Parts: sequence; structure tokens; C-alpha cells
Amino acid sequence: LYTTERSAAQNLAREGVAAERVCFVGNVMIDSLLASRSQARDPAATLRAHGFDPALLQDRAGYGVVTLHRPSNVDSAERLGAALRTLGEVAQRLPLVFAMHPRTAANVSKFGLEGLIDKRRIAVLPPQGYLEMQGLMAGAALVLTDSGGLQEETTALGVPCLTMRDSTERPITVDEGTNTMVGTDHAAILQGVDDILGGRGKRGRVPELWDGRAAERIAADLYRWLRERAEAA
Repeated sequence: LYTTERSAAQNLAREGVAAERVCFVGNVMIDSLLASRSQARDPAATLRAHGFDPALLQDRAGYGVVTLHRPSNVDSAERLGAALRTLGEVAQRLPLVFAMHPRTAANVSKFGLEGLIDKRRIAVLPPQGYLEMQGLMAGAALVLTDSGGLQEETTALGVPCLTMRDSTERPITVDEGTNTMVGTDHAAILQGVDDILGGRGKRGRVPELWDGRAAERIAADLYRWLRERAEAA
């Protein structure tokens, strides 16, 4: 069992997994991120491709990136409406690039919430490719999301992340990284944004072995394991 953080070994031990079956190697998703950094698409080109003026990115405060897709945030008119109102207030502090998931877009239309999106300050894009999102995140002042993957990627990139959920499967991004759990609380989200823009945000650090070489360590361990079994046979 290959793990991305040391605390995983404790969880596996509580499940009865023998220690010799566990190998701490790092995070293969960060391997992908670091390997493709040089190919990340320029944020201005991404906005231009969807008909938006790249000048939106030149705000004095920078810009934020938003993704929301979890049913708990977008499947209720009340919850989605509240999230969009909060994002509208955030957008008064810095412009936002909202890569909108099809589920979210469908519910915005279904619930008649289009009027809550300030199109002067929020650029709503369709879902973006991996390299486009990399470029957007790397250049952002902050990210607002409910995505697990973005919590890890922002930590690796050193970009402040505010996670609009009450729990996370990536605790290391909170304990060591740049991630802060703000849930859906209006005041907590705005305070988090203000702290980041005011230079009081969480700095965090890149977790141990998130160095782009996790796959190499996995391959080396698999080679050792296979060789031992071949010799034993």
C-alpha cells in the first residue's frame, strides 16, 4: 500500500494492515503536476479563448479561481444561491474566474440564479482542461473550491486555498499546506479572503516527498518486491 503522507500509516494500522505492507512514497498526483508545469496554459490565453478580456486578471488584488460541484453545495437552490451571493461579495474584493461544472451550471439555470452572477467581476468558463487549470491556479491570489484535487494542487503550488466544505479527505493540506476549511459560512469565507489579501493568510509548506518523484519510489519498491519473490521461487 503506497501512501501520500505519513499519517496514513496510522489509519491503516487501525484497520489491521501490517506495517510491512505500507510504503510511504509521496503523491503521484503531484508528480503529474510538476512534470507538466512548463506546459501550463497562460491564464490570459484561457480567458481570451472564451471571449473574456484578459484585463480582468490585472486587478491590483490579483484574481481568484473558483470551482464548485459537490451536491451538498449545488443541488439545493438555497445552498447554491447562498454560495453565489457570497462569491458576489468576494468578487468585489478581487475578480473571479469560475470554471463551472456542468452540474452547477444546470442548477444555476434550473433554480433561476443567473442574476446572482456579476458578469463584470466573475468570468464564468466551462470546465477547463488540466493545463488550463494549472495556469489559472498558479497565477491566482487564492482559490475557492470544494474539490479534493485542487486542495492538493494548491498546496503543491503554494497558492492559498479556501475549501467550501466542512471536512476533507486531504488533511495534510490543512495541517501542513495552504488549505483552510471555511465550510459554507458566509462570514468565514469573507474573513478568509480578507486575511489572504491582507497578507495574513496561511503560508503553509509543501508536504514531505511531494517532490515529483513518488512514481520512481513506487517503481523501485515494486522492483524490489518482484525480485525477492523471483529469487524465493
